[in-house]
Amino acid sequence: MVGGGVAGLATVAALRSWGATIDVVERAPAATDSGTGIYLTGNATRMLDALGLREPVADVAVEITRQRSANQHGRRLFDIDVAALWQGVGPCVSLPRAQLHRALRTGVGDVPIRWGCQPVAVVREGDLVAVGFGDGSTGRYDLVIGADGVNSTVRRLAFDGRQARDLGQYAYRWVAPRIDAEPVWSVQVGRAKQFLTIPISAEQTYCYYNDGPVADRPAWRDELAATFTEPAATMLKALDHDDSTLHAGPNQQVVLDSWSRGPVLLIGDAAHATSPNMAQGAAMALEDAVVLASALATADSVADALRDYETRRRPRTDWVLGQTHRRDKATGLPPLLRDTVLRRFGEQMFRSNYGPLFAQP
Repeated sequence: MVGGGVAGLATVAALRSWGATIDVVERAPAATDSGTGIYLTGNATRMLDALGLREPVADVAVEITRQRSANQHGRRLFDIDVAALWQGVGPCVSLPRAQLHRALRTGVGDVPIRWGCQPVAVVREGDLVAVGFGDGSTGRYDLVIGADGVNSTVRRLAFDGRQARDLGQYAYRWVAPRIDAEPVWSVQVGRAKQFLTIPISAEQTYCYYNDGPVADRPAWRDELAATFTEPAATMLKALDHDDSTLHAGPNQQVVLDSWSRGPVLLIGDAAHATSPNMAQGAAMALEDAVVLASALATADSVADALRDYETRRRPRTDWVLGQTHRRDKATGLPPLLRDTVLRRFGEQMFRSNYGPLFAQP
């Protein structure tokens, strides 16, 4: 397993019950408590339940009961009762990303993680894969799983150097003090820009600002405060006192004709990263983990398992990809038209976006 993030750790947790012997490598030097926040929709928490990890996440998470959409002036466009929407699937929750990683590390039990290590060569040798690592060690495996994110090393080494594609969106994420007691996910929509706030604990709010394609412009804070109404300016003040939680980078997309090359498989963002506007990155990774473990446990061979896995997963990941494109295009409409469409059809569009994800993967 290459990658110790959500996709990698969830897959290890799922495969432990199957009885697989697993090596895990992660390029980060050590486990860390850094990061911002994460929002998990009902299909994500359903997978945590399947992995036996819902309780440790629920203990530290905020259950989100409503999503609220407004324009950049704060005029409400539509609300969604997400507790009712996802009823029977799972609750929607938000929490610090580090807390989710901590729960997933608990789920892998005594499976060791080699920190500060990543592959430098991936070569197929018959039915096996030979892997050379940056620390000079080598290994031969029945299956190599690349769960190493949107800028995957495994994809670069084993998939002809295929790279992620920038979506023309530069995103800023940070954590600020919580100022609203109500557990509401709130977004303000500007012209091809969004400002989002989500409570992730009793004291903290996760903030997300999606800007244009130019990387890390010095004036982005002033433009955010000028474009969007409160709480934008208040949330920005947190960075005046401590900008250590600020994470910035481009939103990227990965689209591949196949997720496997022989016994080398990509999962999670390494295989199918999309725009984050549906909050499905972690959900798709968790679903990948559970479905892959099921496929491996029931197939006669690794090759059969990978074919079954991709056949089962493609319709859902393709759906999410298509819906993220539609939602990104909607935010680029002229403001008057956008607001009219969202007021009239926003709730209906939202429900249709997620409808196929209510079913089990």
